[in-house]
Amino acid sequence: MSWVQTLAVVVHVLLAASIIGLVLLQRGKGADAGAGFGAGASGTVFGARGSGSFLSRTTAVLATLFFVTSLGLSYLFSQGKEETSVIDRVQPAQTVPAPAQVPALPPTDVLPSVPESTAPAGTPPPAPAPVTQPAPAQ
Repeated sequence: MSWVQTLAVVVHVLLAASIIGLVLLQRGKGADAGAGFGAGASGTVFGARGSGSFLSRTTAVLATLFFVTSLGLSYLFSQGKEETSVIDRVQPAQTVPAPAQVPALPPTDVLPSVPESTAPAGTPPPAPAPVTQPAPAQ
């Protein structure tokens, strides 16, 4: 990962944390700010208009920056990738080697015979294999 990608990820995470913090700071619909700080105390922290416009404007700016960094990260991380699919990694059929040729089997009517001298003592000689004739063509 290059330093540009690292910097973009760090900025993106900081923006996400800032948005979360600002959303948690904002008061809910119908909630009274005077209940937490006393009567009228919240107006002195953010100005005479209250915290609504400042926090909502800041949240909108951070959300816009978050979307911009999301698009930038998707562009940065999509660069330099060649193969993205399993189909792209499969070799074409022309480059696949052909299977090895299997040698032909010897004819079945010619069987090697075991000489009498190599057969173990006390064993009967092997029975001759039946010879099959091919069926006549009709």
